[in-house]
Amino acid sequence: MPPAKPVPTGPRAASRPTLRDVARTLGVSVATVSNAYNRPDQLSEDLRDRILAAARDLGYQGPDPLARSLRRGRTGVLGVVYDAPLDYAFADPAAALFLGSVTRAVQDRDLNVLLLAAPHDPQADATLAVRNASVDGFIVYCAAEGSPLLRAVLDRALPTVLVDQDPQGGSAHVGIDDAGGAQAAAAHLLALGHRQLGALCLELAGDRHTGPVSAAREAQVAYRTTAQRIHGYRAATAEYPDAALHLMEAGQNTPADGEALTLDLLRAHPDVTGVVCMSDVLAQGALRAAATLGLSVPGNLSVIGYDDLPSSGALNLTTVWQPTPDKGAAVGAAILALLDGQEPAPVTLPTRLVVRGSTAPPRPPAAPTR
Repeated sequence: MPPAKPVPTGPRAASRPTLRDVARTLGVSVATVSNAYNRPDQLSEDLRDRILAAARDLGYQGPDPLARSLRRGRTGVLGVVYDAPLDYAFADPAAALFLGSVTRAVQDRDLNVLLLAAPHDPQADATLAVRNASVDGFIVYCAAEGSPLLRAVLDRALPTVLVDQDPQGGSAHVGIDDAGGAQAAAAHLLALGHRQLGALCLELAGDRHTGPVSAAREAQVAYRTTAQRIHGYRAATAEYPDAALHLMEAGQNTPADGEALTLDLLRAHPDVTGVVCMSDVLAQGALRAAATLGLSVPGNLSVIGYDDLPSSGALNLTTVWQPTPDKGAAVGAAILALLDGQEPAPVTLPTRLVVRGSTAPPRPPAAPTR
């Protein structure tokens, strides 16, 4: 039996195999080995298979992704900035649909998506992830205007698409007709005869405030989506001098928040007969609250959502449809255009009211008993 080869020691033993080692083993050029990883169409299938097999035997793992990205000047990664905690991004069905459609729009260009979310602690520095991210560009999904998170993105001066907010700093814009959809929802209830309306609003200013919205609080609104939808609700109610609109703010877009807000709303304003909600998720909470109070929908309370999630049809929920897959595709097209040095035009997609069984005329007051 031949003696066992001595185990190498010292600095050389700890070094990783390199592309040059693979080339030396096969007696081919370094460029040929590089082509096996980066330009496989330049090699025959047999030669590429031999190179990859030799690399495996040597323990060579392929080109260093960081070094390759530095050479190319691209990372192949897009940062999606989500102004809410990470678990919330996956719990919100509308956000999940949007993120999925964005991913599908860019994956054919060998781009990956890195989700950069805000921390749970509102006092924590939400900008660290943005400032340290190795990405080719940003997609900002519903950040508060003037927020440190948005400023950190714009300070990077990378290709950026702002979603559902005003373009600024050379960024592109993709959004929907938020105000038009909200106005159609409130106008539908008013046309049915409702005059006392409640509105379950998404966050106004990014500080997780929950409860009734005062005039001073409304003046602080920093989210374009929330501002536009409030504007739509108010535009509809302005057409009816005897109509009233009571705003309630959700700290988070969850059914639990929607339920708690509706209960508070109806306790404070028992004459409310119709509720417009800025999301289908909040509307689900409003339906739960009606059941808790023994109110029939739409007999005692009419409810309208916003988004038209896949589950909303099964709930028979009247809602405002928005083209979430199309919005994600438009965002993907915009960021790809920016990466190619083009300036995409702003995109505003339409919304429409989908009337189902959760809305009806209010019941007339019961006749007094003698």
